[in-house]
Amino acid sequence: MIVQSPETDLKAPIQTAFNQLRQHAATMALTTAPERIERLKRIKSWIEANTSAIHAAMHADFRKPSAEVDLGELVGLMGDLRYTIRHLKQWMKPQRVPTPLSLVGTSGYLHYEPKGVVLIISPWNYPFDLMVGPLIAALAAGNVCMLKPSELTPNTAALLKRMVDEVFPPEEVVLFEGAAETAQAMMELPFNHIFFTGSPALGKVVMTAAAKHLASVTLELGGKSPFVVDETADIRKTAEILAWAKYFNNGQTCIAPDYLLVHETVKTPLLNEIRTVVEHMYGPDAAARAASDSYARIVNRRHFQRVKGLIDDAARRGATVLMGGRTNEADNFIEPTLIDGVTNDMQIMQEEIFGPVLPVVSVKNLDEALAHINSREKPLALYIHSKKQANIDYLINRTSAGDTVINDAMIHFTNPEMPFGGINNSGIGSYHGYFGFQELSHRRSILRRQFGTMKFLFPPYTDRVRKLISWAVKFS
Repeated sequence: MIVQSPETDLKAPIQTAFNQLRQHAATMALTTAPERIERLKRIKSWIEANTSAIHAAMHADFRKPSAEVDLGELVGLMGDLRYTIRHLKQWMKPQRVPTPLSLVGTSGYLHYEPKGVVLIISPWNYPFDLMVGPLIAALAAGNVCMLKPSELTPNTAALLKRMVDEVFPPEEVVLFEGAAETAQAMMELPFNHIFFTGSPALGKVVMTAAAKHLASVTLELGGKSPFVVDETADIRKTAEILAWAKYFNNGQTCIAPDYLLVHETVKTPLLNEIRTVVEHMYGPDAAARAASDSYARIVNRRHFQRVKGLIDDAARRGATVLMGGRTNEADNFIEPTLIDGVTNDMQIMQEEIFGPVLPVVSVKNLDEALAHINSREKPLALYIHSKKQANIDYLINRTSAGDTVINDAMIHFTNPEMPFGGINNSGIGSYHGYFGFQELSHRRSILRRQFGTMKFLFPPYTDRVRKLISWAVKFS
């Protein structure tokens, strides 16, 4: 009798599912626009029929309010679905390209074909949207998919599993629940493309695994996204936006403002307004905020201890907790927190916070703000609050970021007309709408000879042929 190891038990079903997907990929590649649209409509109908179950799953996982599920998970996702359904037929059409004079007699076009077998690994902070969003793009492009949701939100992972089983046959889309070992087993296989959303550290692991098979990757990562407020900003409006963006989903958002760079002349009024806004949003004190049904929780004990450790380290090193700071480990509760007097040697300024804690850095001018931004890795988002266009242009032209929002925050994620993605440490590639279709497609160049030939440039290279070649170099 042969006894299989747990590792063998884990790998065998994944390998079987992968083989089934790869065998079906050629058939899936031939699907028409109406056939792909029909698959997307099935997802849309399932979401509409199971919205209450989606709410319940995420509340069970980390007490995410149903309003934040709708706003953070479903608004952008349903918009992307509708937008893709509406435009996919046009996207799939061959795109004619101009012909240079040197290639007279030919015509060229771009043909979008699927990558093939796609692996999608999603995180826990927006566990539904960040799985289904990439799936929309992959299916629109005609791929088959294997999915791996985060084990840190098990209720949502189980719900995603039910959705996949009810909506798709296993040769088109398959989902495996499990911990890191499951993802590791998947990444050993020769996928054509891997779409990963998570931390930069894990993004490097995924990219290394993809390199073994020369698979292309989309990496949606994170980083320390700065929120810049100059002396001309609308203080009340800025405070409302900043408090909402920072404490939404308990700060567990890859594009959340990570630290505040505020002009010294408006620092005090801005911080006072933030306190007022937080009292209105979540209650006047820690007890009220802990009881608020509008305030989510840190996803688990390990992440709670990590974020609390950032607060404790900053306080030990001389920072001042201006607001909040109170915690309850039994409930994974961390109060909305403002910390002033932070320095670069503190842990809170060295790593992405991913929690409801906002460090405050006072600056004298834009050059000081630039120095803070450009001393770090390129962020996933840069937020600029100013009424002065020259200041806005100055910051945009001297920084690099995945995306930038002026006089607001985070809302760019829901616009299907714009690509969403990072740069370098904050990500590789982008998606949403047409950009997601492109990202999960191979853009294949096809050139057709309509008439004539290039034989007048073939050897032997006589004086006449060399003159013709010189002409081609000059006018191509």
